[in-house]
Amino acid sequence: MIKVNITENEGNQRLDRFLKKYFENAPLSMIYKLIRKDIKINGKRSKNDAMIHVGDEISIYISDEDFENFTRKKPRAKVKRQFTIAYEDENILVVEKPFGLLTHGDNIEKKNHLANQVYDYLIEKGEFNPRIEKTFSPASVNRLDRNTTGLVLFGKNSYSLQTLNQMIRDKDKISKYYLTIVKGHLKDKMCLKDKIIKDTEKNLVSVLPNTEEMGKVIETIVSPISYTRGYTLVEVEIITGRSHQIRAHLAKIGHPIIGDIKYGDKRTNNIMRQKFGLTTQLLHAHKLIFNECPGALHYLEGKEIVATLPKDFERIKNSIFEQ
Repeated sequence: MIKVNITENEGNQRLDRFLKKYFENAPLSMIYKLIRKDIKINGKRSKNDAMIHVGDEISIYISDEDFENFTRKKPRAKVKRQFTIAYEDENILVVEKPFGLLTHGDNIEKKNHLANQVYDYLIEKGEFNPRIEKTFSPASVNRLDRNTTGLVLFGKNSYSLQTLNQMIRDKDKISKYYLTIVKGHLKDKMCLKDKIIKDTEKNLVSVLPNTEEMGKVIETIVSPISYTRGYTLVEVEIITGRSHQIRAHLAKIGHPIIGDIKYGDKRTNNIMRQKFGLTTQLLHAHKLIFNECPGALHYLEGKEIVATLPKDFERIKNSIFEQ
């Protein structure tokens, strides 16, 4: 038998979710079998959805061999830091993701992505020790496409991560703004609300009228900043955060993002490629505003974090709008 004492970074979660992370190499069938027969919380049997809290003691009746196999950590190589820091305190970290870097790993790139770079950064700072933590790892609460640059928000401890995730789900607690350049003259501010469906095989989305039964709701607010010679610099606020939402929504209203191969205008993209070497969407997550922050994150209320504009974006913007 082993005993696990629940600390702040493990509390306030379901028993089965804790065990899935704690026994990361165990099949789900084994985890649920343990819960039924071989696990007690504070000396009492519990169900899958029982909540565990700071100070609880979990007794697990398991062989030493199974325990070692189910908890063995896979070795991972350290990755070179590519991000810059926009803001940091004891609870949160806001980083500026560069062009070409994944937020999380995928089937092709499993090591060198933003989440792993932040993981290593916090280990080096002494603010995260994977040998001590039972299940918690710092994680992001938003994500950007590989070729979208800008602000990504991380929770550095379990409380802040859970709170930030809830704030994102509530939609109005954290405002997220992007800068981009679109084809055509966008004259007025537009508040767009539609539905979106995704073709996972093609990694493409389609925007449908809000009256359709299928699809997920998307809300996008588009505000023009300046216009010249057939292009508009715009700020985009996303109320929902669906995959490819901004790109598809802007294309749907006839103002696709310059350089966007999937949803953009072919002729415009050819001009951008020849003139600026732009081969992908020009989209930058440039600002976060914390509107309502509960509990221990109350000090963030009203805080605005702004990212530096990437050099390539600055170069293209200046060439189009300042001649």
